[in-house]
Amino acid sequence: MFAAIAPAYDLNNHLHSMGIDHSWRRKAVAAAEVRPTDVVADIACGTGDLSFAFARAGAKRVIGLDFCHPMTRGAIDKAAHGRMASQIGFSDGDATRLPLANASVDVVSIAFGLRNVDRWTDAIREFFRVLRPGGRLIILEFTTPKSPVIGSLFNLYFHHLVPLTASLISGDRTGAYYYLPRSVGTFPGSDRICSAMKDAGFSDVGYQSLTFGVCACYRGVRHG
Repeated sequence: MFAAIAPAYDLNNHLHSMGIDHSWRRKAVAAAEVRPTDVVADIACGTGDLSFAFARAGAKRVIGLDFCHPMTRGAIDKAAHGRMASQIGFSDGDATRLPLANASVDVVSIAFGLRNVDRWTDAIREFFRVLRPGGRLIILEFTTPKSPVIGSLFNLYFHHLVPLTASLISGDRTGAYYYLPRSVGTFPGSDRICSAMKDAGFSDVGYQSLTFGVCACYRGVRHG
């Protein structure tokens, strides 16, 4: 499904978020408090937009991993045409079995991908495993707005208009853009995500609601 939409993935993301996705990524990078010595693992990196944002923020090294090869292929192609080839690398990877050593990275991020991981609580425990003491986990994920008015507008746009126009733009026949909105409605809410982070061993767990509750940025720290 994701392989089918990879060629038009960036266009649809930027168009249908009306460019707000850039702001969300900036919030995620700021929450990570990137240092010049940091190694960042960006999981479910897609075509690499968040990975590139971490590289621009001054991370020493960024490792982008995605389960879908056409997505990582797109990220590799973008990196080849940029100026950060020595700073950033992309490869295939499973969020529940990361090809990374214990305590080997300083930041783990995942943007709009956690809800697509079948055993997502296992993924959070895996993120804890690969982080060094003092490492930060950053999760960006869609949420359902609590305001009835905003919620109704969001539902109309995200669940009805976006699937139609995104499918037309991408030429997708897999139903990907109908699945994605449904996955937001069926994914556990913020309290459950925070609880799973704490259960995995993370401390200082919290989140910031963004854009009227359409999105949330979660943060946790591995202290031990």
